[in-house]
Amino acid sequence: MNIDHSNKSNDLGSAPDAELIDIRHLSDLQLARLGVSQLAYIKRVPTDNGGIAFAIHAADGTPMALAADCEVAAAAIRQHDMVAALVH
Repeated sequence: MNIDHSNKSNDLGSAPDAELIDIRHLSDLQLARLGVSQLAYIKRVPTDNGGIAFAIHAADGTPMALAADCEVAAAAIRQHDMVAALVH
């Protein structure tokens, strides 16, 4: 990651020696990993029998689960202390 050493503190009360990261200069891989452990997305997908299911994926695209409806998918994500995002 690219580190911005020009300002060692910020207005959020961080320690003066904490390094700030300029997110405008993240690589595609670094951006994909950002929030992987906190964010999951829900995507509507067709099933083999012609129905609809809701796939749960980690922020990096890793498949995690399949739910019968969107509310169940969102509840499963919240139950694991993650934030849900819908993908259309």
